[in-house]
Amino acid sequence: MTRRSAVAFFALLASLALPRQAFAQQRPLVTEDPEPVGAGRVLIEGGLDIARNQEYPVSGLEGNLLRLPTIGISVGISSIAELQIDGGLYDRLNITKRNPLAPLASALTVTGDSTHDVSDVVIATKIRMLAETAGRPALGIRFATKLPNASNEHGLGLDTTDFHITLLGAKTVQSIRVVGNFGVGILADPTVGNRQNDVIDYGVSFARAVTQEAELVGELNGRASTRSGTPFPGTESRGILKLGGRYTRGSVRLDAGVFLGLTSIDATIGFTTGFTYVFNAFTLP
Repeated sequence: MTRRSAVAFFALLASLALPRQAFAQQRPLVTEDPEPVGAGRVLIEGGLDIARNQEYPVSGLEGNLLRLPTIGISVGISSIAELQIDGGLYDRLNITKRNPLAPLASALTVTGDSTHDVSDVVIATKIRMLAETAGRPALGIRFATKLPNASNEHGLGLDTTDFHITLLGAKTVQSIRVVGNFGVGILADPTVGNRQNDVIDYGVSFARAVTQEAELVGELNGRASTRSGTPFPGTESRGILKLGGRYTRGSVRLDAGVFLGLTSIDATIGFTTGFTYVFNAFTLP
């Protein structure tokens, strides 16, 4: 295991020792629900992602991506707040195209037809500010930092640290839950250290109960560059449209989904599947 792999692995495991209501983090969706996991509860997610024609503009690589496993851990540190750590241990890109004119193509150490690395780890805190009532949606806020675990030498990372602050809202109407996200991201330019691009983060999702155990879910999620002209490589506008389903039995939930990329650098199509498990871990005073 490389040094970067070890750092990412132990960062994810360490979160289990740190002090969403159940299933508030809603795989296979990424749009954040403002509801936390609950005080003293721990939520663990795992899964895999497959994406075709995924492009990396900074390194100039393009190909078919496998992420296995993707990992998410949420710890309820109070009745209204949770700590989140998300990442992955193995990203593999089967390379189908190379752009030798890409900004950091010369930094690549990849010589074959594939490359692999860990995923960047995202550490976040989510706080519910207002609980949902009959006439008002739940409201919350989320602060997140993306760490530079994946390397630009392997072609899958940017070696930059990004920060996001997002407002969260959600409302349940009969059997449908609708969630909306709107925020700002500060993305560092991976080619010049003293520049940044501010982006608008957005997301809207729904979950429609079909039975007591099964749900149909979907979302539109992405970011929009606010920079006039061409955005810095790696900070471009992105977007994903996803449709899937979830099946819950007790404290375990299974999920699967299909997604489509909405920009020229997003994957053309992809598939995700995984599980979520929630348990009571400790008691807060």
